[in-house]
Amino acid sequence: MSEILWAEKYRPRTLDEMVNQEDVVRRLKEFVRERNVPHLLFAGPPGTGKTTAALALAHELYGEEWRNNVLELNASDERGIQTIRERVKEYARTVALGRVPFKMIILDEADNMTSDAQQALRRIMELYTATARFCLIANYPSKIIEPIQSRCAFFRFRPLSKEDLFSRLRYIAEREGVELTEEGLDAIWEVSAGDMRRAINTLQAAAALGKVTAESVYKAVGMAKPKEVSEMINLALKGDFVNAREKLRELMINYGLSGTDIIRQVHREIFSARSSIKLPDDVKVEVADLVGEIDYRMVEGSDDEIQLSAFLAKLVLIGKRLRESTRSAI
Repeated sequence: MSEILWAEKYRPRTLDEMVNQEDVVRRLKEFVRERNVPHLLFAGPPGTGKTTAALALAHELYGEEWRNNVLELNASDERGIQTIRERVKEYARTVALGRVPFKMIILDEADNMTSDAQQALRRIMELYTATARFCLIANYPSKIIEPIQSRCAFFRFRPLSKEDLFSRLRYIAEREGVELTEEGLDAIWEVSAGDMRRAINTLQAAAALGKVTAESVYKAVGMAKPKEVSEMINLALKGDFVNAREKLRELMINYGLSGTDIIRQVHREIFSARSSIKLPDDVKVEVADLVGEIDYRMVEGSDDEIQLSAFLAKLVLIGKRLRESTRSAI
């Protein structure tokens, strides 16, 4: 693996390079054209281009002077009231360089800021609007206090489409001389679920093992193959509890997976269109409820193997009930 992360190396540098966020890009380019930007709040899942959009906006707004006019902080590290009162306030009150009359302060992971820090930030946003604009980036905008939300123009980012993600991964693989298979692409999509940053880092990790196949992808991210998880579930539904439990132990030992890793893969497989698990919709609802209960118990500290064995036992009973209902219908 090269020293630089490919996710940083191939990050878009301009708004025009961004994909799947057409409405966001169009509105931001209008701000650049007018050289007037309101306070901004970028919200959406990880890896969808929020930080990239903020940096691209800064590049296009300030040109060569962008480094002198932009303060970027990760609020998950510097999230206390002291940082807001000192570093942010001092920067906000200074005059911008160049043709744009205000500086920009980018607060990444702003949803991790303490309540006191957000209250202090609200006042600073009010006082120094003439000399500074704030761009807050959050995965969970509901954690941002209402007074700050009301002061910002809201931009919602959505996960990347499968086609756009595949296109970018093929481009990177070609530039890096990596052999990338279609099965490998599908596996990266399953793992990343629209998170471009995670997809690129997964590609890089899998490429370190050689040809990027489905097997190398799952090995690189430390996940069991979906086929093996489906096999375990199907064994339980058929009533073969002993072999289903052996398969569970295999997954935990061979892949070094925790109970929460496995139960979340189970959840994904139950609802995957490509899964070999075929259940009626009402049974899927029942299993989903059970998955949630087991996940909660393990997060609260229950033993992983005992809880997953109980889950498989419940699947055995569900499978038995399904077979009996099928026979009675005949």
